[in-house]
Amino acid sequence: MPQNRNPESRNTELLREYVAYLRIEKGLRPLSCEAYERDLLQFAEYLESENALLVAAAAVHVAGFLEHLGTHGVESRSAARKLSCLRGFYRWLLLDKRIERDPTINLDSPSSWKVLPKSLAQSEVSEMLERVGVAAEHAQTDAISLRDRAILELLYAGGLRVSELTGLNVADLSLEAGRVLVRGKGDKERIVPLGKAAVEAIEKYLKQGRPELQKRSRTAGRLFLSARGEPLTRQWVWRLVKSADSHASPHMLRHSCATHMVERGADLRTVQTLLGHADIATTQVYTHLALGRLKAVHRQHHPRAKSTSGLDGKA
Repeated sequence: MPQNRNPESRNTELLREYVAYLRIEKGLRPLSCEAYERDLLQFAEYLESENALLVAAAAVHVAGFLEHLGTHGVESRSAARKLSCLRGFYRWLLLDKRIERDPTINLDSPSSWKVLPKSLAQSEVSEMLERVGVAAEHAQTDAISLRDRAILELLYAGGLRVSELTGLNVADLSLEAGRVLVRGKGDKERIVPLGKAAVEAIEKYLKQGRPELQKRSRTAGRLFLSARGEPLTRQWVWRLVKSADSHASPHMLRHSCATHMVERGADLRTVQTLLGHADIATTQVYTHLALGRLKAVHRQHHPRAKSTSGLDGKA
């Protein structure tokens, strides 16, 4: 790489090569590539303030960057994700023999596992789904109500990410077998089982709702369509969930699916497979959530949990 180029230009060129590698050789989706690029650009800007280049970064620079994130209010979970991005980037440089030492090798990841994902109580999810179910079962129901109910049932039943839901095609469904083919991060495919409620909601949408929306569609195979017949966006699905429950979000429904399964005795390997987690450690956070709920129920209902002074408060 020519030495007469300024640091910003050299960093930009290197990032362009890496993003191309992620897209072409690793097969990552455009949105994933953009996220990696944003994190790396942020690190590159930090390095420029330290008069350093990406290829010349040392452990002290990476540690300083993480400290910089912390002082600017970035949560540990986000900082951990950025560090993971840097690890992948420097592993690529090391394998390509552009650097001799990985500056991230001996750094501890921020303790993101302490930040537990938020989930709804089972009763809250039931109430939300019952509300949208009433609208979908009304004699004067329309295609939009049927679609919205199917989306919410599917998000909770399968623990899908929003991008996974918006990317579904009709051909991905196997409703007679109660399952759907989902394409997750890195285009990895997995089979997700669906319960009776989700299957029935999707079937009704396919029969009575989608044909109406498809009349204006140019996307023949996409499962969920807007009122104009266009594929739904992630932002639109987020607004849908918020309109159904102001305290909820699509990701919260995913967390709720996993948490409620663990609470009811599901093993972590099964939940890992359902959610499409690459690492079982990501799934283990739900044991902490389930344990917290268990303690709360114990304190509320066990006769000796509230007081240590004796039965019924008597000495």
